[in-house]
Amino acid sequence: MELLNLDCLGQPLRLEGSMAGWQMLYWNNTPVSRLDASAEDSGEALHEFELQAASGETIICRLQIQLSWQPFELRYALYVNDQQIGEGSRNSKDIERQVPSQVSRPAKKSFSILGLGALGLKLLKSAKVIKAVLAGASIAAYSWFFSLPFALALIVCLVIHEYGHIRAMKYFGMQTKGIYLIPFLGGLALTEERINTRWQDVVISLMGPCFGLFLSLLSLLAYWITGSMFFAGLSAFNALLNLFNLLPILPLDGGHILKSITFSMNSVAGLALCLLAAAGGVVLSYYLNLTLLGFLLIIGCIEIFFEWRGRHNSALLPLDRYGQLFSAAWYLVVVGSLISIIWYFSSSGDTLLGLPLKVLQS
Repeated sequence: MELLNLDCLGQPLRLEGSMAGWQMLYWNNTPVSRLDASAEDSGEALHEFELQAASGETIICRLQIQLSWQPFELRYALYVNDQQIGEGSRNSKDIERQVPSQVSRPAKKSFSILGLGALGLKLLKSAKVIKAVLAGASIAAYSWFFSLPFALALIVCLVIHEYGHIRAMKYFGMQTKGIYLIPFLGGLALTEERINTRWQDVVISLMGPCFGLFLSLLSLLAYWITGSMFFAGLSAFNALLNLFNLLPILPLDGGHILKSITFSMNSVAGLALCLLAAAGGVVLSYYLNLTLLGFLLIIGCIEIFFEWRGRHNSALLPLDRYGQLFSAAWYLVVVGSLISIIWYFSSSGDTLLGLPLKVLQS
């Protein structure tokens, strides 16, 4: 990931590194210094390199850094010919706000169907009319299998969910491309920018289900006030939709959240604790007869375990201890609230309102 980017003799000086311990320093996009991973990494590092001035003079540059990952803090001092020309520090907020440098690479001239597909998708994203076309196609598709009122209600649920992702992206200052509804696949909240931290991944992933939870709670309140079965059905099925998105498998929101938490843990004990909590969820699912939830929990844990080994090479800044605990608690509260709504309506005795719970138990 990009740790530092500052001016050095009129050209950008960029430092990249990872939790594995390696660091690479670039001056004007040219590698000038490299430090390999070491088991005795103390957090202090020194990069030295030479530049040739137009006059033929050799310029000696040194970059001293002191790096801590959890919590993240980087202090640096830049010297040119033993004269200090810059110093400062960076924290996780600075990483969140930065726009990583785009290093130009030679374009590949080979013909590729995937390349044409990517170009076509990019063109589709840039056309606003496609949003309306996809929305219309989604309504038509859902109406064909169900009914128009149900299709419209489902579209509302999807839009509210995706709007939660959009609001989180805008909170972090990211430019968004809007919401795209895909028939039978749900919706997408798109941005052309990439995230820099695991915390951003957690917040963006969780805000969609959170907005969905608010919609279910508002519908539940409307049901209590009016007694309308429409609001009851909207609350129950919307809760099921958002609970499904929180299942710990990629590319669902729950998969991103679990991955961000486990990949931020810098020890086997941390991973074991997370897997133990997931195992507890499987046991609880068994006793509550939530077969589908327990089965997908097992799949998610296996997937996370195998990917965890490469966590140190991630380009995302990890969560600190507080961030890990807070993210896990936030996730469990949202999941528990959605299950509670589904359980509440299943106890009403109505066959239709009990359908979401039957889906989880099937």
